[in-house]
Amino acid sequence: MAADTDPAPSSTAPLPSPADLTASRDDEPDAAAVGFVLHLGRALHSYGEASHRLEDMLGAMSDRLGLRGAQFFTQPTSIMASFGPVERQRTHMLRVEPGDVNLGRLAAVEDVSREVAQGIITPVEGTARINRIAESPGPYGPFTTTLAFAGISGATCQLLGGGAREVGAATLLGLCVRLFSMLAGRQPRLMRVFEPLAAFLVSGAAVALAHLAGPLSVLVATLAGLIVLLPGLTLTTALRELSSRQLASGTARLSGAFITFLGLGFGVALGNRLASAAFGAPVLMDPVPLPGWASWAALLLSPIGAIIILRAAPRDALWIILGTILGAEAGRRGAAALGPELGAFAGGFVVALASNAYARWRRRPPAVVLVPAMLLLVPGSIGFLSLNALMERQALAGIETAFSMMLTAVALVAGLLIAGVIAPEPRLRASPPR
Repeated sequence: MAADTDPAPSSTAPLPSPADLTASRDDEPDAAAVGFVLHLGRALHSYGEASHRLEDMLGAMSDRLGLRGAQFFTQPTSIMASFGPVERQRTHMLRVEPGDVNLGRLAAVEDVSREVAQGIITPVEGTARINRIAESPGPYGPFTTTLAFAGISGATCQLLGGGAREVGAATLLGLCVRLFSMLAGRQPRLMRVFEPLAAFLVSGAAVALAHLAGPLSVLVATLAGLIVLLPGLTLTTALRELSSRQLASGTARLSGAFITFLGLGFGVALGNRLASAAFGAPVLMDPVPLPGWASWAALLLSPIGAIIILRAAPRDALWIILGTILGAEAGRRGAAALGPELGAFAGGFVVALASNAYARWRRRPPAVVLVPAMLLLVPGSIGFLSLNALMERQALAGIETAFSMMLTAVALVAGLLIAGVIAPEPRLRASPPR
């Protein structure tokens, strides 16, 4: 009796059908749309957009352009973007450098993205416009920017409690920081150690001014002169990204802020020691307070300087000034009621509500109002004081100040996040392609 046998398996796999080949070609992402999304991501990153919002915008734009399966992973130094089904996914890697915040170009690029999403212009036209924005001149010239550096240092010195001599010294030191940054911008190697060198020069110059121009509070003048270099905004952004589950980007940005603090602290300590050895130790004294009107003048000059340094568009200037004053006043009243650290919660909450309301009303990025207004709330100066105490071997005071810095930053971020839940920032709105 013959045994039953199974038929032998086929040695060749079935060839794909024409329908399968057509489906594979249909899954290929549109090259023009992909190119626009990549250019958009690079531009937003270089103009200061935070990682969590950058990924949201790129994902929304991909949906509008019909790019299925788009995924994004952004960090302070790189952007990875993938398009298409998982089994046939194409991944792009962009190496980017963290750029200075440019609010004017950031708003212009978001306008382009909105027009592309609404079908007013094509992705190819959008890419061309983004390139033209990158080549366009800034709204403020070098001379105006130099005055802004000096003005914001002098205004911040007054807000920190400095007197007339400290304000004058801080204004001069802010001017020196600007001139040194222009010199370092022409030397790539010098830019790698710009913060420690700037701190060294400012600290030494402050000690010299204390001997040449009369007794003054060297610490307050130095802190105000370096205010534009303090990474308080970077620290706050890092904590906000960590709270938004952007763990890689938040950790990298937090590490960068910590390294900047260390570089500034080392530069200040070295400059102070060498200048004291050359001129003699400065006389320790408390600043002589200025009249009450000086605080209001400083509160007005500070956002004007921030508008110029952050290169915001002139059309947003009035609202930035109002948002800054509103946030500073909310922070002051909150500090009186809740304490100096938790007062940042009230300031951040009010500033976030105001910036999101302005974004919906004027169709502008929330960062246009949020970033300049936060400069008076971020804990950069507290971190500097902590490092200064540690450098002076005052370990207990340094640790207490560092804890105060982190508590201030956490309270500020909490205010921003809760305001975002109550009044969310506007999203990219458009009908997806048919």
